[in-house]
Amino acid sequence: MPEDEPHTIVDSDSESKVFSNQAKIEKTQTVEVIQVAAHTAKEDNTAALWESDPVNPRNWSPGKKWLMTSVVAAYNFVPPTASSMMGPALPQIALHYGITNDTLLSMTLSVFLISFAFGPLIFAPLSEVYGRTWVLHAGNLAFIAFSLGCAFSPNTNTLIGFRFLSGLAGSAPIACGGGTVSDLFPPESRASAMALYTLGPLVSLASHIFGPIAGGFITQTIGFKWIFVTIAALAGIFGAVGIPFLRETYGPVVQQRQGRRQSSNTYASPNSTQSISSMIWENFSRPLILLTRSFLCFILSLYMSLIYGIYYLMFTTFSALYLNVYHFNTGTSGLAYLGLGIGFFLATLIGAYVGNVIYAKLSARNGGVGTPEMRIPALIFGSFFTPVGLFWYGWSAEARLHWIMPIIGTAIFAFGFMTAFLPIQLYLVDAFTYAASALAAASVLRSIFGFIFPLFGQQMFDALGDGGGNSLLGGLAIVLGIPFPIWIYYKGAEIRARNPLNK
Repeated sequence: MPEDEPHTIVDSDSESKVFSNQAKIEKTQTVEVIQVAAHTAKEDNTAALWESDPVNPRNWSPGKKWLMTSVVAAYNFVPPTASSMMGPALPQIALHYGITNDTLLSMTLSVFLISFAFGPLIFAPLSEVYGRTWVLHAGNLAFIAFSLGCAFSPNTNTLIGFRFLSGLAGSAPIACGGGTVSDLFPPESRASAMALYTLGPLVSLASHIFGPIAGGFITQTIGFKWIFVTIAALAGIFGAVGIPFLRETYGPVVQQRQGRRQSSNTYASPNSTQSISSMIWENFSRPLILLTRSFLCFILSLYMSLIYGIYYLMFTTFSALYLNVYHFNTGTSGLAYLGLGIGFFLATLIGAYVGNVIYAKLSARNGGVGTPEMRIPALIFGSFFTPVGLFWYGWSAEARLHWIMPIIGTAIFAFGFMTAFLPIQLYLVDAFTYAASALAAASVLRSIFGFIFPLFGQQMFDALGDGGGNSLLGGLAIVLGIPFPIWIYYKGAEIRARNPLNK
C-alpha cells in the first residue's frame, strides 16, 4: 500500500483547503450579515431618533405648524388670483391691444395656466432636493417681477410672454404647498391643514370673490394695467412676511442641514451616494412617471382637470354673458363671480369637516388605522353637485332667467368642485411617497385643461348654446366623477399594492 500514501496525503491536503475556503466563506458571510444587521439597526435607530427629534417638523408646536401653513397658503393665494383677476378686463384688453380674435384674447388669460403645467415639474422636484423654502421665496420674487412686466407690456405678444413667465414663477407655491402640509401633519390631522392651504388658491382661484370683483372695478376706474400692479404689490406684502418667518419643512433636507451642524453622524445626507445631476433628473422625471404609470394618479388627475378646465371656461365666457345678456357694466360684471366664491368658501369649510368626520369614523372601524381610500367618500359626495350646477347654470342662462339663477348654478358647481378637489389632494398626499411630485403630476394635467378649454369655449357655446354646451360638460363630469371614485374606494388598496410607486 505504499503507493497509495502519496495519494492519501494529497486528498487530505485538498480536504483541508476545501474546509479552509469554506470557513473563509462562512466567516465572510457572517461578517456581511453582521454588517447588514448593524446597518439596519443604525437606520432603525436613526429613524427612531428622527421621529422624536424636536427639529422634525411634525414635532413642532401647533402654533409654529399653523404659522408655516398660513404663510404657504398666503403665497398660494396670489398666483391663482392673478390667473383670472383680469377676466372682467378682457374687453378692455381687446380694445387696448386691438385684439379681434376670440381665441387670441382667451389666450391672454389662459396662457398663464400652460406654464402652471410645466412649472411644477421643475419646482416640486427641486423642493425635494433642496427644500421647500428657497423654492417658494425665489418663485415669489420672480412672480413680482413678471407681473410688473405684464402691466407695462407694449403689445399683445409681450403681454402673453410675461403672462407665461409669471405663471411659471407663480406655480412654485402650487407645487410645494401640498408637500409642506404633508411635511408638517400626520394623515389623521391633515385635512384641516390642507383645507387652509387650499383655501388660498380656491377662494381666489380666478379671484372667486376678491379677484374678479376687484379686477372689474380696477379696470373701470383706473385701468386694467393696475390689476397687475396690484397683484405684484400683494405678492410683495406676503413675501415681506414669508421671508423672515417661513422655515424649512422637508424632512430629508432638515436632516441634511442638521447633520452639517453636528459632529456626530446621527443624520445622513439624503441620497449621499447619488450625484446631484442624477438626483435632479430622477426628481424631474418623477411627476411624469406618476402620471403615466399610476392609474390612480392619472384618473383622479383627469377628473380634477376636467372640472378645472370647465371652471376656467366660465371665466372667459362670464363677461360676454353678463355684459351682453344681462347688461352689467365692467365693474359690476365682477359680481358674476360671487357665486363661485361663495360655493368654494362653503365647500372648504364643510368639505374639511365632513372629510375629517368620515376619515375618523372609517379609521376607528379599521382599528384606528387610516387608508387613502377613506378620503374617497367625500369625493363621491362632491361629485354629485358638479353636474347639477352645470345643468342649472347652462339652462337658466339659455332661458334668460333672472341674473341670480346662473349665479346660483355656479355656486352649486363650485361647491361640488371644491368638495371633490380637497379629497383628491389628500388622497394623492396619502397614497404616494413623493407627495409634492404626485400633486405636481395632477397640476400638470389640470393646468393643460385650464389652458385648452377657454380656447374653444365660446365656439362651443355658439354652436350648442349655453344649455347644450353645459349639458355636454355635465355629462362628462358624471362619466368621470361618479363611477371611478366608487371603484377606487373598493379597489384602490388592491391597485396600490400592485404598484411600487405608491406607499
